[in-house]
Amino acid sequence: MKRSPEQHLFREVERLSITVVTDNYYDALRPDTAISKSYRTRPGRSMHAEHGLSYFVETVTPSGDSGALMFDYGVDARGVSNNIRLLEIDLSRINAFGLSHGHFDHWGGFIGILKRGRKKIAGGTPLFLGVDAFAHRYSVRPSEGIAQDLGRLKREEIESLGIVRIVEVTEPTELIPGGYFTGPIERVTPYEHVRPTLKIKRNGVLEQDQFPGEQAVVFLVRGKGLVVLSGCAHVGIVNTVMHARKMTDVDRVHAVVGGFHLVGSDSEAIDATVADIKRLSPDHVIPTHCTGFEAINRFREEMADQFHLNTAGTTYTFQA
Repeated sequence: MKRSPEQHLFREVERLSITVVTDNYYDALRPDTAISKSYRTRPGRSMHAEHGLSYFVETVTPSGDSGALMFDYGVDARGVSNNIRLLEIDLSRINAFGLSHGHFDHWGGFIGILKRGRKKIAGGTPLFLGVDAFAHRYSVRPSEGIAQDLGRLKREEIESLGIVRIVEVTEPTELIPGGYFTGPIERVTPYEHVRPTLKIKRNGVLEQDQFPGEQAVVFLVRGKGLVVLSGCAHVGIVNTVMHARKMTDVDRVHAVVGGFHLVGSDSEAIDATVADIKRLSPDHVIPTHCTGFEAINRFREEMADQFHLNTAGTTYTFQA
């Protein structure tokens, strides 16, 4: 594991747990593994799945510092809140909130979660996000040619609740002990491009959305390597992992978790992504949400020993 003289800026973690609060898929019968434990449905206690993504993250550093982060919030506040209850997640323990980007399937449940948890969430808890998180976004369906309104997260609505304080991130930033936002992600691969169908409104005009503020979360597990946690990776999951390696000056990748935004991609783009992730030799690959059925299957075929099929309600634990 390579380190620079500035490595002390990035704290290692002794233990990291990532709970997938909601995702596109739920299967109560998935077997547990050495790193994962799945939620088991019981009468009247069923996990909610949706086209959305939300995580609850906990860290412990070698010195004993600990923290808890909620990262992304799905679409349906009722469904996500149901899962929070079933998974026994204590909102009073949250030290920070984070948002990967400004699409509704990642922020849609946030206001409702804040309202439901306002008696538990400490006032002034930071909400970390990147630039353009509050912009109005659209998506053009190729078959229709019509821009579908995806809405926007309203800063004024969040501020009116008086619960969290908004922190805009423009560089790598520690959210909780040992958990870091990437800051703006460098684009280095020749094949990972933001889709032209994704639009953002600026000064009343629809433009190509380049997601300059999209964030992932990076952890360095002592003795194991990097864990990269993505929301959607519109700028490319390989770009995201390469950025994490450069930002920490650590080459070894322990796990890549999250949405890889390959749904609807052609086979060439999927194959190139799988090949590059395989070349990085992570110990675990856990695609979620917008990765897409075809790409998930390719990862399963090409990286069978590292692949995990995610299901909502699963907790992954990485430790030294």
